[in-house]
Amino acid sequence: MKITRLIAKIAVAVTVAMPVHAQDLHFPTMHYRTGPFAANGIPFADGFQDYLTLINERDGGIGGLPIRMTECETAYNTERGVECYQSIRDDDPLIVHPLSTGITYQLIPRTMEDRIPMHTIGYGRTSVINGEVFNWTFNYPGTHPDGASVIINYLLDENDGSLEGKKIVMLYHNSAFGREPLPTLERLSELYNFELLNIAVDSPGQEQGSQWLQIRRERPDYVLMWGWGVMNTVAIQEAANIRFNMNNFIGVYWSGSEQDVLPAGDGAHGYRSLAMHGTGRDYPIYEDIQKYVVDAGLAAGQGDQIGTVLYSRGLYDAMLAVEAARTAQEIHGVAQINSVMMRDGMANLVITEERMEELGLPNFAPAFEVTCQNHGGTGQAMIQEWDANAQKWNLLTDWIMPDRELIMEMVMEDSQAFAAENNITPGCME
Repeated sequence: MKITRLIAKIAVAVTVAMPVHAQDLHFPTMHYRTGPFAANGIPFADGFQDYLTLINERDGGIGGLPIRMTECETAYNTERGVECYQSIRDDDPLIVHPLSTGITYQLIPRTMEDRIPMHTIGYGRTSVINGEVFNWTFNYPGTHPDGASVIINYLLDENDGSLEGKKIVMLYHNSAFGREPLPTLERLSELYNFELLNIAVDSPGQEQGSQWLQIRRERPDYVLMWGWGVMNTVAIQEAANIRFNMNNFIGVYWSGSEQDVLPAGDGAHGYRSLAMHGTGRDYPIYEDIQKYVVDAGLAAGQGDQIGTVLYSRGLYDAMLAVEAARTAQEIHGVAQINSVMMRDGMANLVITEERMEELGLPNFAPAFEVTCQNHGGTGQAMIQEWDANAQKWNLLTDWIMPDRELIMEMVMEDSQAFAAENNITPGCME
């Protein structure tokens, strides 16, 4: 365990200094089951809550203490997200999951001040990888730039190592979420001599006629998509309408769910996206979910989303939080942890292949280890393809590594600027 004697010595002092709720562990959620992004937000929320319910029902909680769940509806609206945070911050939350890049940007300084850790799984501000500046925010196992780099590395492999002269369109949600990978793609276009054309889609993304007319006119070799919610379904249908080669249309992790492709029917066949983790019900964990949660009438939803992409991602997010809490309990030698202790658990989290198998998720996601210098995991991802006939995702690749050296250059530039603007002296809390 990567923990110094200093943390162990201050454990008692921290317990006294930070308030704790009597005999439970509070895991609040900031989800969205309403609004234009509800179709994608609901299965994620269901997977997240069902996993926590499983831990309560099967294991009796974490370290003998039950998990207390509360849910605050944000509708994927930044202002409402900040209001949600304000409503839960004084109720002993162990961790915050904003599920929105825009909300994340607003909450980073607030959570720093309030000493509450925040986890943004595959979204949010990329530079929080640098834990010497962003002590309280974590974005493992990957980030937006990681995803962009993985796609480019995949395309390089598909094109014998060269993208010179290729034209690539980046179709992105015109928000903090969609804009986050743009600087990385611009640097990669300079590095590999491909033409990059950025095309924005205003939220929520139902109107894309002009964008696809432009894509049809430009005749790109590839289209990348950083979309969410209704934007994805509309884009995939528009691509099918102009008979764009779906094998050359590749989305980010958040543009590769069943909710995105099913509305387009056969037209979505061959569409590809990043995969942050495995999907499908062929994991032992889902047998326990069925037994202890769904069959017991305790499911957050109808129980019909088990094994789908976003349900699995919500479950994965919750699993990482539970493992961080276990780590915090081990570090401090107490079951009743608080947010400061939870941060220690997140900062020292180690996910091994052996542990994933013990959790009923063998070969589901990559192993990684959190360090002060790396709050972002490995950044690895796979490429998956939609089979409209079988109505399932098929993996086309093994794990692909991003160009972390290039990404870390940008991380250091942005994090150092943030530190200067906010009078932060970089350093590890360990």
